[in-house]
Amino acid sequence: MPTISVFYGIVISMFFNDHAPPHFHAKYAEFKGIIDIGKLEVIEGNLPRRALQLILDWAAIHQSELLEDWRLCQEKQIPKKIEPLK
Repeated sequence: MPTISVFYGIVISMFFNDHAPPHFHAKYAEFKGIIDIGKLEVIEGNLPRRALQLILDWAAIHQSELLEDWRLCQEKQIPKKIEPLK
């Protein structure tokens, strides 16, 4: 599972050839969540409110890059790193 970005203790990653809808995985400490890229909402898991807000803010900024990385992962190519939230 390639790591796309890391910020504030949050690790963002994607699986190769994963199921639809386009999404990414977020991990923060013992919490995990799957975020829909198009809707920018949690489709599975549970994350603390503060971490989730940071993840959604970051995803909104980088939505087109996330979709491009999703496409690359579907083609079993290495996704590009995305700038972390600052």
